[in-house]
Amino acid sequence: MQRRRLYLIDGTRGLLPVAALLYAATFWGLVWFPVRELEELGVAGLWQTLIAYGAALITLALLRPISLSPLHGHARDAFWLALASGWTNVAFLLAVLDGEVVRVLILFYLSPLWAVLLGRWLLHEAIRPHTGLMLALGLVGAAIMLWQPQALDTPANAADWLALSSGFAFALTNVMTRRMRVVSDRIKTQLAWIGVVAISTLWLMVVPTPLPEAAPMAWLGTVLLGVLGFFFSTLAVVYAVSRMPVQRSSVIMLFEILVGAVSAWWIAAEAMQWREWFGGAMIVAAGLIAVYYGEKDVD
Repeated sequence: MQRRRLYLIDGTRGLLPVAALLYAATFWGLVWFPVRELEELGVAGLWQTLIAYGAALITLALLRPISLSPLHGHARDAFWLALASGWTNVAFLLAVLDGEVVRVLILFYLSPLWAVLLGRWLLHEAIRPHTGLMLALGLVGAAIMLWQPQALDTPANAADWLALSSGFAFALTNVMTRRMRVVSDRIKTQLAWIGVVAISTLWLMVVPTPLPEAAPMAWLGTVLLGVLGFFFSTLAVVYAVSRMPVQRSSVIMLFEILVGAVSAWWIAAEAMQWREWFGGAMIVAAGLIAVYYGEKDVD
């Protein structure tokens, strides 16, 4: 009886990280809707990221004061982590504001490919025999999605490139996180949000965008998006990935694509052409190959 009880407790604990990650994937698959609604109410994208993530950062600081003293000896890694995480979030939100939701999500999930290359460069991790197939699938899939049949010299739209760069920055964020194993998750979360606030502020300085004349409810909605949305979704990811292999969490996070596809079709009547579905399937397959072989290496 005691053994059965312990089994049930362990099973519950095993389900909680999965549930947390599914919650986070659902949030990020749906986040395009509130950010577009806030933009319609007058709060431009860069101001959304600055205010929302600033509110999340202030909330975390109020719960537990920010302390960067544990970063002694890790200043360079901390800088790149903040920069990469900041660009990840700013570029992703700007991409879903201007681009097709599913295209943005699929191009973002080229990140496992970039992680392999960055892991080889920065962490000196060996490249496995399956890596060539994975890279070929992913890059050909991206080329199919980005190819403009109307004019070969016409680049894809800005949202596509923002999504690609966001996925690359996300991979760099993960690699730098692994390099900083001795730093707590709380400190790394603070660094990530500091990076978002810094990138948003610098972008607003380079491309001056006056403070929007939005209604108080729009500003309140932006703050709530940060405090109730970004804050809890980030905590859910941190909780989950610290309790399961990163390869397994990567598979679960692919649920975000499904949520984004269904919600964009249902709410915004967005639809992709066969070329986009085919290229997207190749990218997802490449990601699954990376996850599968990575899981075998962990086991």
